[in-house]
Amino acid sequence: MRAIWSGSIGFGLVNIPVKLYSAIQESRLDLDMLDKKDHARIRYQRVNENTGKEVAWEQIVKGYLYNDEYVIVEDEDFEEASPKKSKIIEIEAFVQEEEIDDIYFETPYFIEPEKGGAKAYELLLKTLQKTGKAGLSRFVLRTKEHLAVVRPRENYLLLQQLRFEQELRAPDDLSLPDSRTKVSKKELDMAEELVKQYTTAFDISQYKDEYTAELIKIIKAKASGKRRTVKKMKIVHTKSDDLFDQLKASLGGGGRTTNKKRAS
Repeated sequence: MRAIWSGSIGFGLVNIPVKLYSAIQESRLDLDMLDKKDHARIRYQRVNENTGKEVAWEQIVKGYLYNDEYVIVEDEDFEEASPKKSKIIEIEAFVQEEEIDDIYFETPYFIEPEKGGAKAYELLLKTLQKTGKAGLSRFVLRTKEHLAVVRPRENYLLLQQLRFEQELRAPDDLSLPDSRTKVSKKELDMAEELVKQYTTAFDISQYKDEYTAELIKIIKAKASGKRRTVKKMKIVHTKSDDLFDQLKASLGGGGRTTNKKRAS
C-alpha cells in the first residue's frame, strides 16, 4: 500500500506521527470507452477553450471565479489557509460513536504509526478501546478540509471521514406517504413476523459483488464467441389490497433467499 497522507494526530499535548492508507479498493470493472466503428479507445484532452490546443499538465493552474474574474489559487495558498490542519489531525473532542448518525460516515483510512510514534499510538488505541469513545477531528486532504473520527478497530486505529452537515440534502422535496395512509394491525404484525423469520447475525463475508461476477462471465462468454441467453425480469409491485396476502405467502418461505445462496 502507498500512504496518501503523512503528518501527526494531535492528542492533547501529544503528537503522534502517522501515515494514512486508503482502507477501500474498487470492485467495479474498469471499462474503457471505445469508438463504436473501430473499437479505438476514446481519450480525453485538456484543451484551451480559446485556442483549441491541448494544454500540458505543468501549465494548468487552479482558479476561483470571483466577480467575473479568475483568482489563481496556488499550492501555498491551500496550506496557508490552515497550515496546522494540513499537517495535524487534531482531536477536538471525544464522543460516543453511536451518537453519530450513519448518514455522516464516508471514506475509511488505516492509520499507521511512523517511527517514534508506536507507544503514543498504542496509548491512544487502548484509551479509546477502554472508554468506548472516538476522537472527533478535522484535517486537510487534497486541498479540502474534512471532518473525521479516529476510532479503534481490532488492533489498530481507523480514521473514518465524515460528511459536514451542509453536505447533506434535506428530504423536503420527497413525495412521502401522508397521515391518511393507514397500515392495519394485522399487516404490521405479519410484517414483524416476517422480519423475525429473516433475522440473522450480520456477517459481511457472506455477501459478494454478484453483479460484477456475472458481468465478467458474460464478457468471457462473448470473448469465446458465445452469448448467454438472459431472461428479462419483470417486477410486479405489490398493490395495497395484495399486501396482507403477499406477507402471508412470504412467511411460508416462498420468497426467502438464504445467506448461503446469496454468497454462492
